[in-house]
Amino acid sequence: MFERPGGGENAVLVQLNFGQGDIVERLEELKLLAASAGATTVAIVEGRRERPDTALYAGKGKVAEVADAIRDTDADIAIFNHELSAGQQRNLEKELGCRVVDRASLILDIFAQRAKSHEGKLQVELAQLQHLATRLVRGWTHLERQKGGIGLRGPGETQLETDRRLLGKRVKVLKERLKLLERQRAVRRRGRMRREMLAVSLVGYTNAGKSTLFNALTKAGAYAANKLFATLDTTSRRLYLEGPGQVVISDTVGFIRDLPHSLVAAFHATLEETASADLLLHVVDSASGDRDAQIEAVNGVLEEIGAAQVPQILVWNKIDATGVEPAIERDAYGKIIRVRVSASTGAGLGLLRQALAETALTHAEPATHAINAA
Repeated sequence: MFERPGGGENAVLVQLNFGQGDIVERLEELKLLAASAGATTVAIVEGRRERPDTALYAGKGKVAEVADAIRDTDADIAIFNHELSAGQQRNLEKELGCRVVDRASLILDIFAQRAKSHEGKLQVELAQLQHLATRLVRGWTHLERQKGGIGLRGPGETQLETDRRLLGKRVKVLKERLKLLERQRAVRRRGRMRREMLAVSLVGYTNAGKSTLFNALTKAGAYAANKLFATLDTTSRRLYLEGPGQVVISDTVGFIRDLPHSLVAAFHATLEETASADLLLHVVDSASGDRDAQIEAVNGVLEEIGAAQVPQILVWNKIDATGVEPAIERDAYGKIIRVRVSASTGAGLGLLRQALAETALTHAEPATHAINAA
């Protein structure tokens, strides 16, 4: 019998290989996601397939293996590191005799736990309801038998009797509230633009060290932890730089591969802060063997939210774990492309401030020319 620390749920993790090539990293990430949601991993089932099975995603033989693992470990839940259709999820639950959660539902659940601000909670609820709307075919009776837990927190627990009409009504209310908050955010943003302050947004893969770097630069005391999606709410602070003076720097939600589209849509107002920035500091965990895929995943989300054209400086973080020296790296034209730092030890932060000051002065030049021309 496996113990349940803190009353959490025991989970069997399922990872199939369709030839992606980064299975080890994906599996490690799934373990972190499960732990972040409060689950204890008691077994891992892996397999290789050419393509997903239409009915069960994993195929009958592999599903039988998962069922054995669930029975042997007394697991409460099976977590698939893939996106399942409503039909596949329903079929799997019937075969396995326990709740089945896919990757999208798992990430939504973590967001539901992490949301602290009013806006963050509204955004998470909207994302959950939009995701849930695609699964109404399953019927609420399935959920009513459950006591809650991973994949069922938030609206899934509190609105079990919501039908399509009420669901649509609630989604409409949430969108209207978020639109109002978005307008308020736009007013504040225009105020900053009138003051001609450089707007900098920290972006990066979840757990790359954005909040630690934000705190090191601004002494803001923002929440930072060694877990996925520690930050959901955008925090902005002014930062004084020698030469250009004040800039505004914002810490934003971390990205992850295969981020649910409902989350990207719901967090539109928050992510718009990133798209309207003058400069992105793309924080990378340089100690991660998966860093290239993580950079690609972040750039994919940036493209999705309309921020692909915003200038970037790569911040090669956690150099204390790799033994690399702090430095500013430039391209053949002298443009800064990367700064090597350690947010936790402070190594290289002076160089990063220097890079920001240089960028801010360059940003201010067109405005100065415009004033002189007038």
